[in-house]
Amino acid sequence: MQLSDANFDFDVIVIGAGYGGFDAAKHASEHGLKVAIVESRDMGGTCVNRGCVPSKALLAASGKVRELSDSAHLEGFGIHPSPVRFERRKIAEHSNDLVAAIRTNLTKTLERLGVTILRGIGRLEGLQKIGLREKNGVDRILTAKDIILATGSDPFVPPGIDIDGRTVFTSDEAVNLEWLPRWIAIIGSGYIGLEFADVYTALGCEVTMIEALDRVMPTFDPDITKVAKRNLIDGRDIDARAGLLASKVSPGCPVKVELSDMKTRDVVDQLEVDAVLVATGRIPCSGSLNLGSVGVETSRGFVPVDERMRVLSPDGSSISNLWAVGDLTGKLMLAHAAAAQGTVAVQNILGEERTVDYRSIPAATFTHPEISSVGLTELEAKDLAKEEGFELGVVRSYFKANSKALAELQSDGLMKLIFSKDTGEVLGAHIYGLHAADLIQEVANAISRRQSVLSLVNEVHTHPTLSEVVEVAYKLAYQQIKKEKI
Repeated sequence: MQLSDANFDFDVIVIGAGYGGFDAAKHASEHGLKVAIVESRDMGGTCVNRGCVPSKALLAASGKVRELSDSAHLEGFGIHPSPVRFERRKIAEHSNDLVAAIRTNLTKTLERLGVTILRGIGRLEGLQKIGLREKNGVDRILTAKDIILATGSDPFVPPGIDIDGRTVFTSDEAVNLEWLPRWIAIIGSGYIGLEFADVYTALGCEVTMIEALDRVMPTFDPDITKVAKRNLIDGRDIDARAGLLASKVSPGCPVKVELSDMKTRDVVDQLEVDAVLVATGRIPCSGSLNLGSVGVETSRGFVPVDERMRVLSPDGSSISNLWAVGDLTGKLMLAHAAAAQGTVAVQNILGEERTVDYRSIPAATFTHPEISSVGLTELEAKDLAKEEGFELGVVRSYFKANSKALAELQSDGLMKLIFSKDTGEVLGAHIYGLHAADLIQEVANAISRRQSVLSLVNEVHTHPTLSEVVEVAYKLAYQQIKKEKI
């Protein structure tokens, strides 16, 4: 039975104060709704405290060390550097200070808007009701017209790996940079593994990268991987090993790692290293939400939602006044995607029909240089072309032809643009190179507007800038289309 609007404690209760929950609460309050947000740990969730923010601070500092230590690169400018010295503790403090500042700003923003911040563990207690277990042990029931679940995710630790938080740890602990192991094994070669390999090698650590799948960097575009691997892995003190499963990891001094063949599961090698970082993906935090009280069934822990972020029941129908956003949904596990979902959920609560355009949401890996992508992969685009009956186009634009990249002596880079030859519509892009994370936004905007290279080719880019890599890609795509029509 639903309560009348007058009987609710709040218009909206958000469970989880990460980026998705924060944006939902902020947007709802700005539109006049009475809002509460529940958080059991630190305000800001994974991104602010254990993810995006501290890792980028570490990458910024270690990136400076890498740049100043690259004598071959600097000598190309006629610069002769002295040996570089750094203080691990101060690098860690830079990260911690940034986290504290952003967490404080985020909290104050919600407080200024009148959002009630509830500290404790939130759970569902039926439709439009939540239970709150406060840190002092008090348990109480609160009601809201709409409830938004935004509890995020935690690092996934595969079976056979024991975590002690000191010698064997996940990204949650790695961002603290408590020590620098002489030799560290990183399990996983996705964006988390790559970014921390970037940090550790810049600061003088030897890295062994272990990937269970048959190639390193399996989630990236193969053409991008070929160029990026040459620089980010082969060109550094990294021993990358694919097709191997870390079947057993035992903490200690040293850490013992048992490696098994991924196909046969036979033990093929053993390592003794100083530390192990487990970077094998993330799993949703849904176990304590009491989803059964409203009849929700998860898939591998992920909460099913429709395109408007409404939570779905097993029969596919939406559950009244219940929404979910962020990593919990498994749609696109990125902080900015979670923020977009939070805003869309609130807009639908307000009566506006909005959906999230996942194709236009970009992703970036903040290595030196960076990797970025948006839209469809080439394989996905081929499947779409076959399904819809259009001809697919793919062009490549190289940084080695870009004046700004050449001036920086960092011209090893590539942009791959995927488009429809029939209409010119941009379907996807993948970039490796200097400031790739910034360059991808232009293409993301074009995809969001479903723009065609037939019109994009007329846009003038500043010279000399890296953005001309995108301009050249648009021109190559245009030429390919025109050539086909002759």
